[in-house]
Amino acid sequence: MASGKTTVGRIVAARVGWEFHDLDKLISDAAGRSVARIFADEGEAGFRRREADALRATTRLNRAVVATGGGAACNDENLSLMLASGRVIALEVTPEEVLRRAGTNSGRPLLLGGDAAGVDTDVAATAPRDRASALLATRQRFYARAHQRIDTMGKSPEDVAHEVLGLIEADPS
Repeated sequence: MASGKTTVGRIVAARVGWEFHDLDKLISDAAGRSVARIFADEGEAGFRRREADALRATTRLNRAVVATGGGAACNDENLSLMLASGRVIALEVTPEEVLRRAGTNSGRPLLLGGDAAGVDTDVAATAPRDRASALLATRQRFYARAHQRIDTMGKSPEDVAHEVLGLIEADPS
């Protein structure tokens, strides 16, 4: 969530000459609607079904960098598929940095208070920083299972991409 996955993924893909795919874009292109609109129309459960389908399709790609949404790995089946299909590198960010990067009116349904089709009023009423903290805390147990993790704080996307490439070069398996 606002960790720079798409920006860093594009840089890494360009440097190694691979295809780049953003999972949220694949989902919205297939649906003909934005992620926010999918959440509004189908709720989080509908979006997550679409996300799992798109993720399965990306595992058939070769020589590709795939940037997933922040919640894609927060499902045991999805995460197992990701770990078995390629290198999973989690980009870590603080709640404050999430808000700085994404803002509080960003079109990110979960950051704005939950499932747009059925917003949890308790969550929607909490401060944006608290929502970001809660989301990151919930997701941490999944992110901890990544092959590697990179702290993105205070680093440019180019610096983070350089770290990703260093990890890949150090262990190309």
